[in-house]
Amino acid sequence: MNEVIERDAGMSLLTPAQQAQSAVAVTPMRLLEIAMQQDADIDKLKQLMDLQERWEKNVARKAFDAAVSAAKSEIPVIFKNREVDFTSQKGRTNYRYEDFAEVARVVDPILAKHGLSYRFRTSSKPGEPIIVACILAHRDGHSEETTLDAARDDSGNKNGIQAIGSTITYLQRYTLKAALGLAASADSDAREADVPAVEPDPAGKKALEDCGSLPALAAAWKALTPAQRKTLADVKNECKARIEDADK
Repeated sequence: MNEVIERDAGMSLLTPAQQAQSAVAVTPMRLLEIAMQQDADIDKLKQLMDLQERWEKNVARKAFDAAVSAAKSEIPVIFKNREVDFTSQKGRTNYRYEDFAEVARVVDPILAKHGLSYRFRTSSKPGEPIIVACILAHRDGHSEETTLDAARDDSGNKNGIQAIGSTITYLQRYTLKAALGLAASADSDAREADVPAVEPDPAGKKALEDCGSLPALAAAWKALTPAQRKTLADVKNECKARIEDADK
């Protein structure tokens, strides 16, 4: 409907003779070409150029919406390839989720097939939340942004850079899924199991949490006694997941 109104508005800027010439294929560009051929005044040309710009943006937006819809219909359920499993004083926490690499592996070929791409813009000022914007764009020029922010992830034994990197990766995953309209609930299915709490061995727990790499974690685990390991399996898994996420 808007296209018809804008086209008619453009036609009204032309003389009857010019309108007759444009009857075969009426587009803002065609109207502009006719007006230039007829030495139209500068104000009329500016109005037609504005009309052409609005026309192109509308066409690009429609192409974007169609591409996103088509891509979304082809994106399968994404496999949850990561697991968090640890025990605290509150009990056991155990859930699975798909990391950013897995989301990208699944959606990238499908998006490319439909002329879609994405990129991220990140802001991390001292003392302020980290902001990540996912910019989803179509080859015809239309793009839309989805923005989220969160504090630095200081859990575990992360250094400053690892804390920032962990939050950025987390926000990239969520903004991309939100931009594509994929379900976010699959990432937030943490649950507390009704099992007795197991108090981890304090010395062993600290040794594992102090590790900053997988080789160091393996060496620390090997150095523990069998009795310590019985209470620290969940702590080891948590430390391993933390190190792998920080290294992305």
